[in-house]
Amino acid sequence: MGLAGCGEAGLGGQSPEPGDGLGAAFKPSVRVERVKQGAPSVRGTQGVPGVRVKQGAPSVREGQGTQGAQGTRERAGQSQAPRVSRSRLRRRMSAAERFLRRENYDRAATELARIDPATLNPEQLLRYTMMRSQLALALGQTAEALTLLQSIPEAADPSFSGGVDYHILLAQTRLAGGDNEGAAADMLRAVTLFPNSVSRLQNTLWRILLLCNGTQLNRLGAAVDNYEAQGWVELAKVSHDHQFNLPGQLEALSHWRRVWKRHPAASRPPELFRNMERAWNRRPRHIALILPLQEAAGNAIHEGFISAYYEALTGSGETPRISVFDSSGETSVLPVYSRAVASGADLIIGPLNKNLVNQLGQLRRRRLQVPTLALNYTTIDGRSGGSNLYQFGLAPQDEIAQAVDLAWSAGHRNAAMLTPADPDYTRLQDEFVARWTERGGNLVTQAAFSGAGDYTGEVKRLLAVDSSESRRDRLMDLLPRQRSVFVPRRRNDIDFVFLIANPRQGRQIKPTLGFYFAEDLPVYSIPSIYDGRSNPNANKDLNDIIFTDAPWVLGEGGPLKNSVVSSLRPAQGGLQRLRAMGVDGFRLHTRLTQLAAGEVEVLHGMTGMLSIDENNRIHRKLEAARFEGGLAMPLEP
Repeated sequence: MGLAGCGEAGLGGQSPEPGDGLGAAFKPSVRVERVKQGAPSVRGTQGVPGVRVKQGAPSVREGQGTQGAQGTRERAGQSQAPRVSRSRLRRRMSAAERFLRRENYDRAATELARIDPATLNPEQLLRYTMMRSQLALALGQTAEALTLLQSIPEAADPSFSGGVDYHILLAQTRLAGGDNEGAAADMLRAVTLFPNSVSRLQNTLWRILLLCNGTQLNRLGAAVDNYEAQGWVELAKVSHDHQFNLPGQLEALSHWRRVWKRHPAASRPPELFRNMERAWNRRPRHIALILPLQEAAGNAIHEGFISAYYEALTGSGETPRISVFDSSGETSVLPVYSRAVASGADLIIGPLNKNLVNQLGQLRRRRLQVPTLALNYTTIDGRSGGSNLYQFGLAPQDEIAQAVDLAWSAGHRNAAMLTPADPDYTRLQDEFVARWTERGGNLVTQAAFSGAGDYTGEVKRLLAVDSSESRRDRLMDLLPRQRSVFVPRRRNDIDFVFLIANPRQGRQIKPTLGFYFAEDLPVYSIPSIYDGRSNPNANKDLNDIIFTDAPWVLGEGGPLKNSVVSSLRPAQGGLQRLRAMGVDGFRLHTRLTQLAAGEVEVLHGMTGMLSIDENNRIHRKLEAARFEGGLAMPLEP
């Protein structure tokens, strides 16, 4: 299966009003919300989103007042600026808050630039610096926003009237940078520091805790000693450890309530737990699975699906009846789909083939009466097939979106792109360019490679080393050769390289980049760069490449993964990801309607963190990793 095939399932509170005076506590007004595909959807007015970025808005660095708070304090006693009246200063501060709340970032930046921080008292300065951080966050300048917040540690003091808002903004900033664990730690600290504000903090804290994986929750639990904070972490573990086993989750919740009976969530648990019993009682009793079993992709998904089924059977003992229908060679979806419906299934999972899924999407709602989880995505915009059609797959769009997010969050703005010359990759190239330029980035140069041998020419063109060598040749024609020493140079306007390649190609390309003076240039890639095998000798040539992949491939999966590895034939990266998709396909059957209704915001699956959009398309957020010593290691934020 080619790279493109593996990438697509085998074929393819209300914002508070601004303070009305300088004595009012600062109220963060950035509305945190997920607006990119692939990010988990956090629902509700108290959600913890990403940040809606206004393209083309001025940098927070522009204009007056761009020094850190410490530097500002040092200048405060030396300033000879005319004193601004308190009323005018009040108006400017309130105007900046108002424009931030309305997402008018141009005007907010203008108002903030008109404020001389040297004229502010300590509390005003804290509010001012938080607004600048809020603006930077809204403009996608996550690192700048975090630096600003970290420059005012006194804002974390419980005596500061805006301390709660400071911690919420700090957590939102870490979240935007992909640091879920750090964001959760900030909110747990806030619960400890501001016990009288727990009711205001707990919704944000809970949503962030749900984004953390099991390892992160264990670390967080070991680091806190406050009763309420520890209780929240333990409750999040109940959700995470039993997320696909509703009877087990109900039992674990009952045990948690007995142990933590004085905790505020004991009497009023989060909404996630309130409808579990109803969801369990409404679970599908009969699943029809439609797969091309004579194809490698269909067979791998089937292996993962059945493995998850037997795991559930061994655990709770309550599993649905499974009927399997082979769609190999089918060109029309109706015959096999009709047989699945006629079997009496109350949930259909499949088909996998994109053409068959497109046909499902074109069916009128009355023809799609049984809830159906297609294992690919339609090319039809909107909620095709009505509310009964859900779509789940290994969409490369999610993978590319995360590569863009990682590079952007690292502060990179100028990209070079190196991809296969095969026409099958044109869509992936276009996807990267569209997402990168939409964020405000520049595509400086691109090159395409082909064949299985030497990629020197492509790398030299990408880095403009060939142009440097051409200049050398022209100079050599004019200068005495015996006195000439020439060292070629690469172009210096590139921040990083986005690479689409398989492991064999990557092992050739990465050292070649280093040879041509780009050893310090970050390289970002997608799951295709990793074959899922621990092979440090071969993969040392991939060192420092940053990529994302499914948790299953990166070593998670627990006992089920160990059982699959020991009992089934060895499989490389592409087939491993499809097995993980089969695992998630089965496990989703008990939570699908809750996910669609917003009762469950994210699920930690084996293909990634799963969320759903308004068109019933399930998206994955993968784990980030970096090659170190030839091994794929977790990428620390």
